[in-house]
Amino acid sequence: MGKFIGFMLLWRLVGNPFIAILVILAVVYILDRRFVGVFPSLTKPFKRMKRISKLRSEILMSPNDVSSKHELARLLIERKKYQEALEILNSIQRQFEHSAEYWDDLGTANLYLGHTQVGEDNIHKALSINPRVKYGQPYLRLASLYQRSDPHKVEKYIQLFQEIHSSSCEASYLLGIMYKEMGLKQEAQKAFTESVDIYRTLPKYKKRQERKWAVRSMLRKMS
Repeated sequence: MGKFIGFMLLWRLVGNPFIAILVILAVVYILDRRFVGVFPSLTKPFKRMKRISKLRSEILMSPNDVSSKHELARLLIERKKYQEALEILNSIQRQFEHSAEYWDDLGTANLYLGHTQVGEDNIHKALSINPRVKYGQPYLRLASLYQRSDPHKVEKYIQLFQEIHSSSCEASYLLGIMYKEMGLKQEAQKAFTESVDIYRTLPKYKKRQERKWAVRSMLRKMS
């Protein structure tokens, strides 16, 4: 009732119900971005494009700047420009031979391009250098790779991922998403529930960091 009265007051204030709804949505979005983070950032794609453009210019000026090339490749993977990212990554392999992050990026690009075995080998090399690289997410990529062909490998990679994340809302959420993609609804619900339960036990300083994953888990449970 209070929300309805608030809406009516806002409607009278702005003189248009559609503008009132837009104002409410804008306020909800701002509050979410400030305190939760469920909604995607509207500015992130533009910032990423601006950064990509800047990196291209820097590389033209300094062709040997391998750090900029690696960052550019990562951003291109985010934009799903896998072929271009792969070409850049292949060109800097010698300089990043001992970088777990590099090998995971290379493996990710190869996997999305359909180079399954090469991509898997790349990710295994990343994990051999640092088993906790990118907070264990390569294990989920490998589990997803075998979700339809080898349940035993899926279980193995999930267990390795869970060993790294014993009390993370984000980890349980990502696990739930993977289970859902595999059609394992019961396991997905369990993972989302675990994410929410973990959030309730966290100290205050950690809740701000993990809140968006707990909220996303609650929304997934209801969907």
